[in-house]
Amino acid sequence: MIPDTFIQELLYRVDLVDLIDGYVPLKKTGANFAACCPFHSEKSPSFTVSPSKQFYHCFGCSAHGNAISFLMEYAGLGFVDAIKELAVHAGMPFPEDQGHAPAHAPKSQALAESMARAARYYYEQLKCSEKAIRYLKERGVSGEIARRFGLGYAPEGWQNLAAAFDDYSSPDLQLSGLVISNERGRLYDRFRERVMFPIINQKGEVIAFGGRVLGQGEPKYLNSPETPLFEKGREVFGLPQARAAIREHDTVIVVEGYLDVVALAQYGNGNAVATLGTATTSMQVQKLLRQAERIVFCFDGDAAGRKAAWRALENSLEELTEQKSIAFVFLPDGEDPDSFVRRHGGGAFRQMIAQATPLSDFLLSELSAHCDLSSAEGNARLVADAKPLLGRLQSSLLRLQLVKRLAQVSGFSQAEVEGLCELRPLTQPAPARAPRQAPSLLRPLLRLLLQKPQLASGLPLDLLPGNSTEAGAVRLICETIAAAGTQSLAYPSLIEKLRGSECEGILRAAAAELMQEPFAEDEIDAEFTGAVQQLLEGAHKRVFMQLQEKAQRLGVSGLSSEEKRQYLAALTARGRHGTGV
Repeated sequence: MIPDTFIQELLYRVDLVDLIDGYVPLKKTGANFAACCPFHSEKSPSFTVSPSKQFYHCFGCSAHGNAISFLMEYAGLGFVDAIKELAVHAGMPFPEDQGHAPAHAPKSQALAESMARAARYYYEQLKCSEKAIRYLKERGVSGEIARRFGLGYAPEGWQNLAAAFDDYSSPDLQLSGLVISNERGRLYDRFRERVMFPIINQKGEVIAFGGRVLGQGEPKYLNSPETPLFEKGREVFGLPQARAAIREHDTVIVVEGYLDVVALAQYGNGNAVATLGTATTSMQVQKLLRQAERIVFCFDGDAAGRKAAWRALENSLEELTEQKSIAFVFLPDGEDPDSFVRRHGGGAFRQMIAQATPLSDFLLSELSAHCDLSSAEGNARLVADAKPLLGRLQSSLLRLQLVKRLAQVSGFSQAEVEGLCELRPLTQPAPARAPRQAPSLLRPLLRLLLQKPQLASGLPLDLLPGNSTEAGAVRLICETIAAAGTQSLAYPSLIEKLRGSECEGILRAAAAELMQEPFAEDEIDAEFTGAVQQLLEGAHKRVFMQLQEKAQRLGVSGLSSEEKRQYLAALTARGRHGTGV
């Protein structure tokens, strides 16, 4: 677990403007910086970064957060990886469990340097190989696209990498998978006479290679083994190159071959990535859904392609939320994305992607294909086969739609399908909404606390109306600030602590308002004093209303001595100030 103190220190050291400007060029606009939003397509800049408060907000799509949020959303990193990336950016050593750095950390850096050197070597070798250049040209790959993906060539021969490394016998070369030792201890290059596809992680580091044999030969594709740098189930090929197109289309296309990705980019479909010779994993789906609202899996239309699609479906269920969607495209017999786009063009491929089969349709069609729906047994099997899949679905709305469609197809009622599949009821009566109290007072108070968190210690929380959403947010923020003790809790740290809380949405909205209309520094204390006075008056009014209701119901004699004193004092005050309290 990463200590809170480390996260707060990290957010303090990182300059958000500098960080984001490294990915998205920012322009000064008044007190803030602005750019076209990297999270949705727009022509006029609505993405704003506050250098004073160290947070960003898009007034178009409501993207909002701190440095950690930006790396998670923009680069698709997980929380821990985002912290590690920021730690490198800030020059802070990452605190590992048990208080020491992992033994493989220096080794990983050495391996990354070896992979980068090998990538440069293969890239230079491609320039010298007429055979490899001719092969790529025959596949329709331009020099520009080859450079974009860093394509290379591993020449014929057994120890070509000896020309790239001073010590060919270094254990690092074997650990990275570049060099193999046979049973007699003889060393030789893993990749020989192959077009090389560097696999690049989110940091821009080469972590592995895929090698495609020239012409005929087995295996057609040869991949790096898993190493301390590379885990097949976590990575995809082409994501760094596809990121801009993915954001533009809000869709990522998943194919199986490296050349499929390259060919699609060549023909204007730059938002494609490829799995790495294995079935699609849930970790890959999770990573891609951070990049886009929609994933489209594109497979061959044969039995193997449909089997691969089914595996992708199974590993997507637990990652799918209401805001995301997954669909499938099956190519005509004998076609793969590479051949299809070269024969029919990029526009025809984009049309197929737009008309892709939704996950729900594919799921039901595949289940139905194995059942005789004209028989009772077939209908029973359909529901039984659907049971484990429905139980894994995290999207409650999609699950409800599938249950309804299963009921229509199988002849069972919706309630019977839910019961047979042991599903929790999804529709529950909505709780009565509590009346909002004093939003015109509490929203500015919320902004005051965000601009000057030190004010929280002077706010009497017992004056807040208990059934107000804004009051709940104010109370939680004050408690969070108080829990930090003497340590100053700036806004980036505050939103990190409240990530995923019920008040996160209100917090974001108030911060966005504050970005547009900050309080003048010399007026903050006076504004806060006035807000507290209004809260006090509101509390007196609530007490009076409660006492008046009780007096009308039980008579004044029904009040206690203290209640009578408070009631008479309130009546006197109302007499002096009209209807005020």
